[in-house]
Amino acid sequence: MEATAKYNRGNPAVKRILQEVKEMQSNPSPDFMAMPLEEDIFEWQFAILGPRDSEFEGGIYHGRIQLPSDYPFKPPSFMLLTPSGRFEIQKKICLSISNYHPEHWQPSWSVRTALVALIAFMPTPGGGALGSLDFKKEDRRALAIKSRETPPKFGSAERQKVIDEIHEQMLSRAPPVPQLLTNETNEETNQLPASDASDEHAHKAVGGVNTSGSNSDSVNNDFPRPDSESEIVQHIVEGRTEGVSNHSRANLSRENIPRVAPTPQNPVVAIQKPKHDRLLTLAAFGLTLAIMALVIKKFFKINGLAGYIEGKF
Repeated sequence: MEATAKYNRGNPAVKRILQEVKEMQSNPSPDFMAMPLEEDIFEWQFAILGPRDSEFEGGIYHGRIQLPSDYPFKPPSFMLLTPSGRFEIQKKICLSISNYHPEHWQPSWSVRTALVALIAFMPTPGGGALGSLDFKKEDRRALAIKSRETPPKFGSAERQKVIDEIHEQMLSRAPPVPQLLTNETNEETNQLPASDASDEHAHKAVGGVNTSGSNSDSVNNDFPRPDSESEIVQHIVEGRTEGVSNHSRANLSRENIPRVAPTPQNPVVAIQKPKHDRLLTLAAFGLTLAIMALVIKKFFKINGLAGYIEGKF
């Protein structure tokens, strides 16, 4: 990249970004494509293919990634540009890998890891998270078909040039959109729980990534890489509920919150002490007074006041 000469290569964020660019180029994925802008390497344009065996299959979904100045120690933000029925367009989305939840981000994750996780998130329920949608399956399938026709229009001429280039390359890789059967939605809903489906799609999305590392070992020595990308993505997807909790709860209606039936409280019954317990208490109190009298008398006797007291009394 010619424009990278203006950046300080000693800056940790710049160094990391350039390493990721080189790794992306030497180890491309069939499931996504991403590249930074020439004028700003902290802004990336990307496109992902819809996950296989889902209503998104065959679709090409463009988006924008904005990396923070202290990347990779803080997470990027994500914005989708192509209508999908799963995420709103041109609005930052709330995921456990995004800047909405910096407490979940790990510096060992990369743009590649984030995009693989984003593909895995596509078939999962929106759950009311910011930027999420829950369109019907047939509507999402129609949007997947439409997404192939033309790339989205966004931003400057340079951005549009990158978007058009990515779209052309992704279109050559994209499988056709499968036909939606009439009773497909009900059958699939009954066959597979949502949690199992998300795990399955996470593994399939990761399976499309070339992890041989034969051409990128020299690049990866300078920044941490996850031991297993599939395990990382599975961990991200499994932690999704916690990842969106703070923002999704604000958007959920009260009807969706499970109500716990109040536990019946037993009336408090005053238990009276037996009569012999009260007698013992009085006896203990009298014994205490007697002991105190003896102690006082002994004190006066030691100090020579015993005769004075006896004479007075």
